[in-house]
Amino acid sequence: MNIQIETSVQATVVRIMGSVDGMTADSLLQQLQAQIAQGSIQLVGDLSGVDYTSSAGLRTLLATVKETRRLGGDFRLAAVQPDVLKVLELSGFTSILRVFGDVDSAVASFGS
Repeated sequence: MNIQIETSVQATVVRIMGSVDGMTADSLLQQLQAQIAQGSIQLVGDLSGVDYTSSAGLRTLLATVKETRRLGGDFRLAAVQPDVLKVLELSGFTSILRVFGDVDSAVASFGS
């Protein structure tokens, strides 16, 4: 798994590439928590490069959205691949997390 961070005025985009599973979820959670600790509470997870997520990945997403919302922000997903979106839908995560078709839409949803 590879993670790239891009910060803008409206939100911090976390570009995730690879599988998010038991082997990689902790690393992703650490990266997301580091962004939150630095004050980035408006986060967008770019999942365009994620082809698989396990329950460990779902736990990471849930922990991140809970923490950002607790601090007055949010964690939104963008460009979710069909297989991953199916997992999110079946697990009920699409009722918890806002999902956008592309990164620009997700970033814009935070306003200016």
